[in-house]
Amino acid sequence: MTDLALHADSLTRTFRVRRGPDRTALDSINLELATGLVHGLLGPNGAGKTTLCRIASTVLTPTSGRLTVHGCDVARESDQVRRLIGIVFGGDRGLYGRLSARENLEFWCAMNGVPRRDTPAAVEALLERLGLANRATELVETFSRGMKQRLHLARGLVADPPVLLLDEPTVGMDPVSAHEFRVLIEELRREGRTVLLTTHDMAEAQVLCDTVTFIDAGRIVGSGTPDTIRAIQVEGGVRIRIHDLSQSEHDALTLALTQAIPEVSTTHDGGARHTDLVVPPEHVATVVETVLRRGHTAITTGPPSLEDVYLGLLGQRDGSDRGMGV
Repeated sequence: MTDLALHADSLTRTFRVRRGPDRTALDSINLELATGLVHGLLGPNGAGKTTLCRIASTVLTPTSGRLTVHGCDVARESDQVRRLIGIVFGGDRGLYGRLSARENLEFWCAMNGVPRRDTPAAVEALLERLGLANRATELVETFSRGMKQRLHLARGLVADPPVLLLDEPTVGMDPVSAHEFRVLIEELRREGRTVLLTTHDMAEAQVLCDTVTFIDAGRIVGSGTPDTIRAIQVEGGVRIRIHDLSQSEHDALTLALTQAIPEVSTTHDGGARHTDLVVPPEHVATVVETVLRRGHTAITTGPPSLEDVYLGLLGQRDGSDRGMGV
């Protein structure tokens, strides 16, 4: 196998629309994902994340360009690619609720070509590893969201693939279940597997991912390690966050700051009650002094979070693109 788990070269995928021009879901994407790391694929609904995963899993073929998985072309060598990839969905997709966990895994072993003589041992090992052994005979429809996601991961591992595609695996989980699932992902990385994770949870991506790629409208708009990405400055400057500010306090502070230093930019999050400042480095001391003098002492500084970068690169969305499924 090659050092690149996935390699996209001018990868393009369009969909025919009954009325109007064809819609481009992926637009000449170039991407290289190294083996044995967790890679995050981040972007709004409709950005092209799911389309990329579907092509990688051979469900879709490229309109043009090329995508390889460990050197195998997804269009011309689909059988080899399917043996290299495990798919882990979010929610209930792909599970049979009226079957037990053991029966689900036995079925997927058969579907993935696991020899019948090896199936019992493989199933028991997966049930034990994923913490499902004591619930193995219960119907999956009785499982919690977290348990279903554990079973999804077990399903993705039945053929022992080197590459896993995880499509928003922790969506809807409670915090404890989500944490336990992230621990499992870290174990997979230590085993040398490659994980491609799509998520809307920026904190999750920041903790788990070795690299992240931002995609929007079918194009890659940023890629790198989380630390490298977070070092991106939105229109240059030092970022300062002031916590627990009402809208009126934000307005008064903004007026005071911009009168003294016009280069300072401010934004207010009413729900979280904080104000973010982007300050030219030479004015940081003056700004901090002004903020403290006005009685605001809850201040943090540092590089932007992945959420900050996400909003800076992609902008805040109104949700009108949700549910497009590409």
